[in-house]
Amino acid sequence: MANSVVHFEIFASDVERARKFYERVFGWTFEVAGPPDFYLIATGPDTDPGITHGLIAKRSGPAAQGPLNSFRCTIAVSSILESLSAVEAAGGKLRSAVVDIPDVGQVAEVADTEDNIVCIMQHQPGHQLAVK
Repeated sequence: MANSVVHFEIFASDVERARKFYERVFGWTFEVAGPPDFYLIATGPDTDPGITHGLIAKRSGPAAQGPLNSFRCTIAVSSILESLSAVEAAGGKLRSAVVDIPDVGQVAEVADTEDNIVCIMQHQPGHQLAVK
């Protein structure tokens, strides 16, 4: 489909720490792909309706400070409360309260171990993007 997101990248100061965070919290898998500190990411099976491939790479400079200056992604989860607990247990940070979106579900903003910002979303049962 035209204009679909087909790739994303996560930049990390400590690639191994970031890789372990995403493995522990979301169950993503990583495959070595090229130079040191460079992995391909599989976020789920081909039958999942979301993005299924990404990249994690060594950050070339320090993380930016101040306002959000990135393309923020949202990850669908089966339980927002369990995922928030997993984020903290894996060394991430909660950045917002859980927000209800009528007819969609609940969303919260978190930061990974590298201070990258991502949202997690628990869709309402029956929503087309709800985790099955």
